[in-house]
Order: sequence, then structure tokens, then C-alpha cells
Amino acid sequence: MTTTVARRGDLQAAIDDLPLIDHHVHGVFSGDLDRSTFEAAITEAFDPPPEGTSVFDSQVGFAIRRHCAPLLGLPEHVPAEEYLVRRLELGSAEVNRRLLTASGVAHLLVETGHRGAEITSPVEMAAISGQRVDEVVRLEPVAEHLAAEGVSAEGFADAFAERLAAVTADAVGLKSVVAYRHGLDFDAAPPTRAEVVAAAGPWLAAGPSSQGWRVQHPVLLRQLIWSGLELGLPLQFHVGYGDPDIYLHRCNPLLMTDFLRATRSRGVPVMLLHCYPFQREAGYLAQIFPHVYLDVGEAVHYTGARGPAVLAEALELAPFGKLLFSSDGWGPAELHFLGTVLWRRGLSRVLEGFVASREWSADDALRVATLIGCDNARRVYRLDDRRIP
Repeated sequence: MTTTVARRGDLQAAIDDLPLIDHHVHGVFSGDLDRSTFEAAITEAFDPPPEGTSVFDSQVGFAIRRHCAPLLGLPEHVPAEEYLVRRLELGSAEVNRRLLTASGVAHLLVETGHRGAEITSPVEMAAISGQRVDEVVRLEPVAEHLAAEGVSAEGFADAFAERLAAVTADAVGLKSVVAYRHGLDFDAAPPTRAEVVAAAGPWLAAGPSSQGWRVQHPVLLRQLIWSGLELGLPLQFHVGYGDPDIYLHRCNPLLMTDFLRATRSRGVPVMLLHCYPFQREAGYLAQIFPHVYLDVGEAVHYTGARGPAVLAEALELAPFGKLLFSSDGWGPAELHFLGTVLWRRGLSRVLEGFVASREWSADDALRVATLIGCDNARRVYRLDDRRIP
């Protein structure tokens, strides 16, 4: 089938038909959104835009008006005010249904650790989208739940390992936000038990802050990561672009080089997520380390019309068997849909350029798109080995 489609020269149509596996995504809002809430959810900024300006005046805002508006029965490039009125007229349930089902995604790997109470669960995502869903477990909330239950400093390491094994019994992967809590310049070595006890004691004794039981001591974060590695599941790391909680210069994946060297022999896949503006650095790491993979999820919808440039840079050094697709959609279903449509269009544009210049064959272009869009995720997360409910 691949060869037949490619020989017709219809590469865009073939990529549009790929049953994507979104290997890192979150739930959607189930309630209706007013303008301020919607705009806050389509930017990584915490603060509202300056008076007289709008978050819609951005690449992602323009992309919503261009690509999402027709799915709501509106013309392309409709003014933001009309878009939001129509969204309320349809109601969130219908908007979510239209956008999620139009994405062409076949399988969602849903990460549940970020403000999970505000968005739909994996079960709800499956019901809305009609897509297969599996869960990715975030490490830090597991530790924070243990703290809230009164775990002791001496028992923390063992209790965490036991709890993590239990909550990941049906999961396909793990996720760490050490980039947010400390930075990617963490010590590569696993901590000793004495170090863990010494770090856990003051944290547990201090009690929850205004942000709850937020684990951010670098020793404890390392303990979570190394405990996760023991399970052998693919381990995702937030890399690069994010909200104001991060220091971007400490989110460069090159800072993980010693950790990647230390974990190389274990064979556990390390998944570098998002990566912008470090997609070239991530591609280099994926080339030199056998267990490193990357995506440019989130970067594609936030860069909008410039998404093809980000995808092209990711393709410069990374082996094609090491790139994956993700949307990183969270909250408004527009981000889930844009993550797919802009990825398909952007990758098609890049690959069509390679074919037009006769550097690649059309067959090879479609084969690479299929690897990135679904086959790599299926292999790395061993999805074919799992029983479909």
C-alpha cells in the first residue's frame, strides 16, 4: 500500500491517512470556557496579555482560527470573538468530540499527572475520541501522594518503589518533570539510601506548602527517576519550552549527557519531549545514544505556520527510528487537533521538499513518516504486546 500511494505522488494524502499514535498527551476540559480561560490555556504564560492585546495574536491563535474554525462550522480565519461565541453555542462536549475525532489519531498515551482533576481521564478520553488509550504515569505525584499519607523518611524509598510498581501495572510509560522541579543538570548517579533519608526528612517534617506536597529536592527527584528505571518502562522527560516555572537554560537536554551515559547499558528508552528550542541538540543525543528518542510535540502547535522549520531541524541528525509524534495537548481540544494537523502538514511540506529535490524517493518519505507517526511508538512502548481491552 505504501508503494502504491507514494508512486501516485500523493504524499500529503498518505500522511493525512496515517493512524497516528500520540505518545504524549493529556485530557481535555469538559466545561465551557470564557475568553480569559481559553486564552490562558493556549499559552505557557501565567500572566494575562497586556491590555489591548490578545493571545490570539500569536502563531497558535492564528492556527486555531485557520484550522479549527471550519470544524465548528465557521470560515477559515474567522475573528477570535466569533470563534469563541460559536464554541459556546456548540458546547464543550460537541467541540471536544469534533476536534478529537477529526485528528485521525488511533491511539493516545495519556499522561495524567498535570492538574488531572481539571481535565478528562483516560477512560473519558477514550469515550470522547473513540481512540485506544493507555496511561503514562508521572513520577512526582506518586511521591507527593505518599507524603500526604504520612510516609516516614526512612521508609520513603521502599514505599515509593512499591507504590510505583502498583500504579504502573497497566501503564505503558513513565514521565519526570525534573526539568521543572530542578533542571536537567541533575547529578547522574543514583542517590544512596542515607542521602534519600536526609533529604526526605526536612521535606516531610515541613508539611505541605501552598502548592501542596511539592517534591523538588534534587536527591529525591533522582530517587524517583532511578526507581522508575528499575521498572524498565520508557521514561519521558520534559525538555525545553514550558511555563515560567522553568529556567529554560537548565532545560537543554545536553545537560543530561552524564545521565544518559550512566543509563546506556540498561536499555530503558529515554524519551525527550517537546525539546524546543533544543530540537537539534536532542537529535544529536538520539544519534549517539542507543536508548534516546525525541519528539517536538507542543512546539509544532505553538509555532504554527513555522512548524515545518522545527520539524526539519529535528530531522537533521536524529535517526528516523528515534523520532516520535506527540501533540502534548492539554485542556482545550484545539491543541490536540492542531498537534496532529500541523504535524501532518508540516512533515508533508518538509518531506515533499526532499522528494522534489530528488534527495529522497517518495516511497522512503512515506516510510519515514510512518515510522515517526506510529511505528516507532508501537515498537518502543511495545504496544503490540499489550492486550486491547
